Amino acid sequence: MILKDIIQSLKADAHVKKVMKGIFWTAVASKYCGLASTMIYESCFQEDKDNLHFSSLTDKTVLELAQYVFSNRISDVSIGLAAINSLIDINESRCKEVNAGDLLIKLGEKKNVSVIGHFPFSDALKSVTNNLWVIEKRVRPGDYPERDAEIYLPQSDIIAISSTTLINHTLDAILKLCPKRSIKILLGPSTPMSEIIFDYGIDIISGIKVLDEVKVFKYISEGANFRQLKKTGAIMLITMARKEII
Repeated sequence: MILKDIIQSLKADAHVKKVMKGIFWTAVASKYCGLASTMIYESCFQEDKDNLHFSSLTDKTVLELAQYVFSNRISDVSIGLAAINSLIDINESRCKEVNAGDLLIKLGEKKNVSVIGHFPFSDALKSVTNNLWVIEKRVRPGDYPERDAEIYLPQSDIIAISSTTLINHTLDAILKLCPKRSIKILLGPSTPMSEIIFDYGIDIISGIKVLDEVKVFKYISEGANFRQLKKTGAIMLITMARKEII
């Protein structure tokens, strides 16, 4: 399992300094600052009501908090993934400051492209591809339901996968449907910038590096979405490839 291997690759534990669960983003500060999408489904409210035991998150170490990624409670998984991201030593020598949307538009020209999840670059991407299939759990007009992944992923030359699939525990199943010849990209602010991910056949990982932890916590607490957070200059988009693709 990808997350298990990433946790095992972390070189040293650290104290959890701060945890914040905002409307859109969950943040954990430890050695660094890590983010993950805040995912809370309606069922979680009942689960939280029934869970009477509470343990302070900042009383734990990062590796203890990282175990939350194996929880069946999706809100806990967000915390665990942010904790993992707060401890990863990013190999910046392999990273480029590249927007994943721009990269997809370049790579996807006249290709069959599948995108797992909603991204703001979809319209621009559709204008250059032969076919664009946006596959989603929560279908919007023009989307395809997740059951159609079995149809479209095997036909795809480029496959972009939201890193929220790590949170809802669907990434492993998605990768089994991807043809080996395809270029597979894991993207989004939740993405662990760990080279371990390349061992699972993913070719490109695209995430973020937090530049200003104070700003991140301030704006997450005020309900900032990703575009708003990016405009503050508190984060930087970074992309890493398994080989020379970008």
